[in-house]
Amino acid sequence: MFFKTDALAQASNLQVDGKLYDTDKNLINAHGAGMLFHKGIYYLFGEIKKGTTWEVPNQNWEDYRVPAGGVSCYSSTDLKHWKYQGIALSPVTGDQANDLDTGRVIERPKVIYNSKTKKFVMWVHIDKNDYGYAHAGVAISDKPAGPYSYLGSSRPNGQMARDMTLFKDDDGKAYLIYASENNMTMQICLLSDDYLSPTTKYIRILENQHREAPALFKWQKKYYLITSLCSGWDANPAKYATANNIMGKWEQKGNPCIGKDSATTFNSQSTYVLPLYKNKGAFIFMADRWNKTNLEKSDYLWLPLTVTNGKIEIKSAETSVR
Repeated sequence: MFFKTDALAQASNLQVDGKLYDTDKNLINAHGAGMLFHKGIYYLFGEIKKGTTWEVPNQNWEDYRVPAGGVSCYSSTDLKHWKYQGIALSPVTGDQANDLDTGRVIERPKVIYNSKTKKFVMWVHIDKNDYGYAHAGVAISDKPAGPYSYLGSSRPNGQMARDMTLFKDDDGKAYLIYASENNMTMQICLLSDDYLSPTTKYIRILENQHREAPALFKWQKKYYLITSLCSGWDANPAKYATANNIMGKWEQKGNPCIGKDSATTFNSQSTYVLPLYKNKGAFIFMADRWNKTNLEKSDYLWLPLTVTNGKIEIKSAETSVR
């Protein structure tokens, strides 16, 4: 393999296309994932999808589900060798009124660290099988891998919150980004200083665009937001938007993907963009390859992401290695 920069070489060496295994040679079960970097260690958090997949009846889309398994955690110092840390947020069984019941939906967990409170804070999409609940749930821990104590859920400012991500800015402020208004808008909401609740400061972006699966990152004072279209579990083309101020005007761009199957985001859906903290300017685009009729068998796609003159490029595995 030949690359122009060490940053790109490092990112390319971390490509994943298919299954991920932990150090015990077990399949990693961490879907809709997010990543936390703390004291030289990467912590991977994701949905536990285990059990028989079924289709929720009387929906206007293919609403496939498995029992909500909670949130898993894995740790690594090199992004290649992953140690299983256990269940970071545990589900409950037999309590349908509980947000964390296995009959509910627990999706897209993201974790950030609050340096003032010394707490690790997890936000997660909480829903019912028909996706009508549309809440954002929050949990807290003294340790990065957990266990996390669930504090409850809400609709930020009365707004629906479905697919989501978290972003902590350079000034320590944190933001919750989520699909809202039946996925017709994306919203960005400033969190309280302790990161445990939404404030009343929020904006509506990508209006009438029908977007989900947000992944937000920052590079050279500019903000980038990758999202997918809404097509159930089926892959579609990613798009991205940029802004000079996270709470300011966002400008829509095109598909960042280049190469074979770019029209389906290489048969995947975005979940997170990871900055490689030891190599500034290198990023990993993290995505899920959903197996909608057997969600436990869903795979992962991690590819190098580059930003040049404000333009994102994510190349297919075949293109990246040339």
